[in-house]
Amino acid sequence: MKDSSLTQSAPASRDLGQARAGSPAIMAVINRTTDSFYESAATLDEAIAAVEAAAADGAQIVDIGGVRAGRGREISVAEEIDRVCPTIEAVAAAHPQVLISVDTWRHEVADAACRAGAGLLNDTWAGTDPKVAEVAAAHDAGIVCSHTGGLNPRTDAHRNRYGLHAAEIVDRTLAGVLDLASAARAAGVPEDRIIIDPTPDFGKNTYQSLRLLRDLDRFVDTGYPVLLAVSRKDFVGEAIGDVPPQDRLHGTIAATALAVERGAAMIRTHDVRATADAIAVTLAITGEAEPKHTVRGLR
Repeated sequence: MKDSSLTQSAPASRDLGQARAGSPAIMAVINRTTDSFYESAATLDEAIAAVEAAAADGAQIVDIGGVRAGRGREISVAEEIDRVCPTIEAVAAAHPQVLISVDTWRHEVADAACRAGAGLLNDTWAGTDPKVAEVAAAHDAGIVCSHTGGLNPRTDAHRNRYGLHAAEIVDRTLAGVLDLASAARAAGVPEDRIIIDPTPDFGKNTYQSLRLLRDLDRFVDTGYPVLLAVSRKDFVGEAIGDVPPQDRLHGTIAATALAVERGAAMIRTHDVRATADAIAVTLAITGEAEPKHTVRGLR
């Protein structure tokens, strides 16, 4: 039964139809934190400037988060709301064409974010709080169903249960996101508001994250739009060598191009312009989109 405190609000821009294979949407990362692993927009002004730049470079979605994914200082519900909601309100007013996502696993934050103007709940911790799906239903928002292998929020994937090379990771991850999609539908979220995310690095080692990308078509074949969040992640750095986040852009773009070719519908990124270029070239090669400017050899 849905929480009676979760009342319907007027929807903001929530067109998830733009996220589909063959025309993937770009989701820009906006971290309203002070300790993110790569870059943060620690103040409201910095966050708004980051959104302005992302929108100008081609992002259709901005994903605003108030708590870093990894270990760190405890952030209360109230503090997380204070970090994300003013940013959401400002973005909703300035960029009504941009879909606003909030990266949270807590239903209280999700509810406040939807009231502020968010239209997508990016639940990166795999339904730890089942009421997040109820919030999505109450506000007619979308929801991202992810997979973390049963980890609690903000914990590490140390010596997980799948083994170094087990193909089982694909079966388990696929079953996990589909179970969450079913739970979201049971909570009242329409099927066309559900996105699935195999969630590389979360609850997985590098071998397992790479295997998920290799078999991404299995997720695409479910019919749900697939979100791929690979931007500057550890598995990219380890595929290259012992490479820190600031040096992982080229590897990230390689993973992005492969994910787009295999049908990813949404790419979450710190680097919008480079991602937009990678998508344009990939789709031009596959024939799913026309080159944007073709005069070479024609005049």
